[in-house]
Amino acid sequence: MTLTTKDRMVRAAAELLQEGGRDALSTRAVSAAAGVQAPTLYRTFGDKDGLLDAVATYGFKSYLAGKHTLGETEDPVRDLRRGWDLHVEFGLHQPAFYLLMYGEPRVREARQEADTMLRRIVERIAEAGRLRVPVEQAAQLVHATGMGVVLSFLASPAGQRDPDLIIAAREHVIATITTDSVKKDSGIPSRAIALKAALEKEPGDVLTPAEHAMLAEWLDRLARSSK
Repeated sequence: MTLTTKDRMVRAAAELLQEGGRDALSTRAVSAAAGVQAPTLYRTFGDKDGLLDAVATYGFKSYLAGKHTLGETEDPVRDLRRGWDLHVEFGLHQPAFYLLMYGEPRVREARQEADTMLRRIVERIAEAGRLRVPVEQAAQLVHATGMGVVLSFLASPAGQRDPDLIIAAREHVIATITTDSVKKDSGIPSRAIALKAALEKEPGDVLTPAEHAMLAEWLDRLARSSK
């Protein structure tokens, strides 16, 4: 497969980022590594920020490919654990990419796809009747905790990183948002969350849009009630 000039420049920048970090991504170094003149880089990306956006998108493609490879099992909570482990592993093994992808407000579309995949796993947990809190809150908590763990580790010397903390953080957030198993006497909040997830997946045409919105509001209120 023949690479386009743009692809060559992005790959060259990606290799420089992996080898030397953010400081290695000078326009001169990228142009030389890709075998092009500096004006070609500026015509293609506009400026260095445009190049960084392209490199961040390249990193997300690699990350999302790993996510898709995981697939789905019959246990959505297990899938959440596997997704968490992949996320942390990517961040710790590709720190320069991770900081560019998640440490800066770049390439929102690529990040949105990753967020959508996480939300889908959480929705499946809700559909199974095993979610304690509303879907959006659960997804945000998992994302924020996972990203916090990775960024905290990257900011610490390698010798001071305790891998047990990764597992502890993962299990803490999972225990916070999920129940151990589906029970016939599960509380009203979990039932409300499961019903809302099911209605969002298959809304049907029994209720009008206004009625759907009202029911969703009531279910959210029940989901936030004490068990």
